[in-house]
Amino acid sequence: MKTLTEKDYENAAKELGCEVAAIKAVAEVESLNGGFQPDGKPKILFERHQFHKFTQGKYSAANPDISNSRPGGYTSNEHLRLEKAAKLNRTEALKSTSSGKFQIMGFNFAIVGFSTLQDFINAMYRSETDQLKAFVQFIKSNKLDDELRDKRWVDFARIYNGKNYHINKYDVKMANAYKKYIK
Repeated sequence: MKTLTEKDYENAAKELGCEVAAIKAVAEVESLNGGFQPDGKPKILFERHQFHKFTQGKYSAANPDISNSRPGGYTSNEHLRLEKAAKLNRTEALKSTSSGKFQIMGFNFAIVGFSTLQDFINAMYRSETDQLKAFVQFIKSNKLDDELRDKRWVDFARIYNGKNYHINKYDVKMANAYKKYIK
């Protein structure tokens, strides 16, 4: 469960052409800085609306807590929700889960450099270094390096967090976190 060093952040910032503070701002907002829970499992959020979408609502009537057209339903133990969904459809459950320090969704496994969903999951369990590599690839694949470099937090959050980014004020939170790290 290797955690990131300052050098890891510097290397990622160099690769993306941005400031370390910008990457740290994203990490803080996405996972409160840590990629792992105290028990060693990666921090996750199970997104029931994604599971609903990927399974065409097949499980929604009987399991609205894990399959629902509306986002939400988060608990203090997201791994239990994931386990429940995985018993119904493991692949779609894993694709519906964001993982690690940068909360990359499982359905992005290919664009972040993994040949299989399982390889991505294994990396999210392995280290924050692997989580950072996935983040860098996500930024490159989605051409978000300019937004990150220029601290265009509204544009960055809209693409990174989705069209409803403003509900959770991701742009504002990232801008505020950046100000803290730039000092």
